[in-house]
Amino acid sequence: MVEGGMKCVKLLLFAFNFIFVIVGCVLIGVGAYIQVQFKDYLNFVEGQFSSAAALLIAVGVIIFFIAAFGCCGAWKENYVCVMIFSVLLGIVFILEIAGGIAGYVLHDKVEDGVKTLMGDSMKRYKADPTIWDLVQKDFKCCGTNSSSEWINANNGTIPKSCCRSENCDTTTKANIYSDGCLDAFVTWVKDKIFIVGGVGIGLAFVQIVGILFACCFGRALKKEYEVV
Repeated sequence: MVEGGMKCVKLLLFAFNFIFVIVGCVLIGVGAYIQVQFKDYLNFVEGQFSSAAALLIAVGVIIFFIAAFGCCGAWKENYVCVMIFSVLLGIVFILEIAGGIAGYVLHDKVEDGVKTLMGDSMKRYKADPTIWDLVQKDFKCCGTNSSSEWINANNGTIPKSCCRSENCDTTTKANIYSDGCLDAFVTWVKDKIFIVGGVGIGLAFVQIVGILFACCFGRALKKEYEVV
């Protein structure tokens, strides 16, 4: 049975695991939020952009199991369990940092990817108008860079989703949105990716505290076993 200062470390380790569970909930919540936000715009968002959010969800789920393992090790004062817990924390730390870095790396690649996908989908508007109609209504924009791009891409016809009001005459420029969708949509995607990166890296450093507590507690347990 550990005594003195190590009892305090044991209690702190329990407290950390409670915080760790909250961190897991935050990761799952943020990851799910980003996935839901991207869901309607998947035609304009490459899979790699949502994969960083999926990684946060996966890590959040894993955290619940690791926290339970850590509590068990601390309660039973089992050196092996406590050290495995600290190693698992280290692995999750690396995964979260990787997810955060991936978010920031993808941040700079958003515009080129979205621009290509928008250009390709404009040519297929008649076959599948859903994504363009949704984006143009939601972001109050028209075309990739301007409404004039629809003239070549859609046989001279500008979609009704470019209208400032319902069922306008799209041949009159004053009736349609003047701004292209690229800048507004890219800014929106970058904001979401920035959230993924910030949450992943920010919460990862919380785990350093847990690793230190686990290592200190494990060291105390090892000394006790050596004395015995």
